[in-house]
Amino acid sequence: MTRTAHVEEIRTTYGIINILKNPTTGATIYEVGGCHQSSADSDGTSLAYYIHAIFSLLTQTKARSVLIVGGGGGTLGTMLVRAGCDVTIVDVDPASFVVAKQYFGLPESVICHVADGDVFMRDKTEASYGAIVLDAFQGENIPTHLQTAEFFGRVRERLTPNGAVFANIRVGHDFDKGPDQLAKSMRSVWTDVRVLDSEGICGRNAIVMAGQVSKLREPKLLVRPKTDAHLIRSELERMRFRAWNASRWAFGG
Repeated sequence: MTRTAHVEEIRTTYGIINILKNPTTGATIYEVGGCHQSSADSDGTSLAYYIHAIFSLLTQTKARSVLIVGGGGGTLGTMLVRAGCDVTIVDVDPASFVVAKQYFGLPESVICHVADGDVFMRDKTEASYGAIVLDAFQGENIPTHLQTAEFFGRVRERLTPNGAVFANIRVGHDFDKGPDQLAKSMRSVWTDVRVLDSEGICGRNAIVMAGQVSKLREPKLLVRPKTDAHLIRSELERMRFRAWNASRWAFGG
């Protein structure tokens, strides 16, 4: 089994960033505080199935302008630019943009803002977007203030009339209430809210979405990475839209 090589350690206000590289495949990994944030092949294409899931969903929306809250290695932004989209990324840590450009090939055309996601949404001078992606984490969790109904109300103000929002959320197990609670927050703002999940898999990622999402289909692998393509395709095939209910795990609910 090939071990990854440690490339660089970067100490920031928001944690220690470690860059790792697989010498055999050329894959690069971005970790913060020991938590995986991004991975990509040698061309900058993501090796995370949930990034491919979001990319496939965004492709279906035909959004040409996309705002991503949470930078990491910027792999989704890179893939979207290659697909012809205008991309803006907001991240609270300026080091994330340095890392994304140096190690993951984030294109110069991507507009980068150093700001908290909620603060950025409050800025009335900013543009509207065809889609907004929430992919911001503290450890393995979305920051609490980016999960509220008030935050999603501001997100809606930044969307075009036919726009949609997609949130990547970590799910520990089938009894994890996180995705359903996030859906409930979105439901206070939008009528159409959906959850894309892989039930039965521990330590997975789900996508919670709202806006013009009723006609979206389960994602497919649209951009084949140089490595692990079969694994990513297999993960995507497990993802299904499911009914959600914020109280479905409550006793008597």
